[in-house]
Amino acid sequence: MAGLSKPVDFSTHSGPCDLLVIAGEASGDEHAARLVRDLKARSPGLAISALGGKELEQSGAELLFPLADHAVVGLFEVLKNYSFFRSVFSRTIDWINRVRPKCVLLVDYPGFNLRLARELRARGISSKGGGEVRILQYVSPQLWAWKPKRRFMMSEVLDGLGIIFPFEKECYSDVSLPVAFVGHPFAHPDYRSPFIPDARGPLLLLPGSRVQAVGRILPVFLDACERLLDKKKDLTFILPLSEESVRSLAQGLVQKRPQLSPRLTIVNRVEDRTARAALMSSGTMSLACAWAGIPGVIGYRAHPFTYLLGKMLVGVPYLGMANLLMRENPPNPEFLQGRASGSNLARAVGKILEDEATLERAGEVSTSLRSILSGEGELGTVDWVLQAGRLD
Repeated sequence: MAGLSKPVDFSTHSGPCDLLVIAGEASGDEHAARLVRDLKARSPGLAISALGGKELEQSGAELLFPLADHAVVGLFEVLKNYSFFRSVFSRTIDWINRVRPKCVLLVDYPGFNLRLARELRARGISSKGGGEVRILQYVSPQLWAWKPKRRFMMSEVLDGLGIIFPFEKECYSDVSLPVAFVGHPFAHPDYRSPFIPDARGPLLLLPGSRVQAVGRILPVFLDACERLLDKKKDLTFILPLSEESVRSLAQGLVQKRPQLSPRLTIVNRVEDRTARAALMSSGTMSLACAWAGIPGVIGYRAHPFTYLLGKMLVGVPYLGMANLLMRENPPNPEFLQGRASGSNLARAVGKILEDEATLERAGEVSTSLRSILSGEGELGTVDWVLQAGRLD
């Protein structure tokens, strides 16, 4: 990924900091930004700094470093960029040690964030290590999928955990870590879905937000689109990509397909996008589509080494969160690795497009998900951060 070899320096900040937020991925950046806006509304004088992305910067937090812009996926990609992340990690520790924020809020991104919490404890900076800095984790690692023993380490290094899926609380029942269900971000009163179901709308393409992931799965998505066009000449496609590097990659791939290019529009914002169906990789966007009532198909390809490792370690039957939450009747067909071919995806999407009742059933899925994830949880995210972080 371009830019990962650049030196990292966010040492210019010298003022006090009540809360440092660390979000290393686009979805975490979005969730954290909504939380920061709520915190600012409740406590305007709260000094908040962040390692994150554009959403956090626009929320009113002081952005120290655009960590979310450098997200990678998979063990192979992390190892390839190890020196870059080691530099970010080291400078983050140094910054926390020098500034001593009252609380550090780790948002998802467990590979980096939990290692950071462990190091802060080892250096005596965090409260669990004898220091004064409180360490909270917002969004649980997927213990129910793999590495369940991490809960013991988390109990040793964290002062609190805010979970967004109610079933996750049971995963921590045998450790002393304080765990609170704070409600899913989609259930936030101010959350507005970026997607709108429309039986006459385009097919929504959601291949991910990172260069590596998009480079693997988008060519397959485009192959599926060409196959669909052979049967449905009036079909159009929309591809929302916010990052310039990813958008540039996608434009190059689309231009090589003259049949498809006139029918596909690349946009730089995921907002108010009508769609009759979605072709998507796993992750937050697949849950967002199900929440909005848009039917879809999941296709995903990882680096072969990452996939083989994951296949040995992951213990859940599905990749999409909507499928996991509704596993008795999973709404989104999944095609992983070799099965994520243009022909398989086109066939699955074609069935959705030909069935007039799919939007109605997708609406029922949306209602079920809202029932599962609705409400502010036991405490509410703002109250949880203020109380567990001792910022109130």
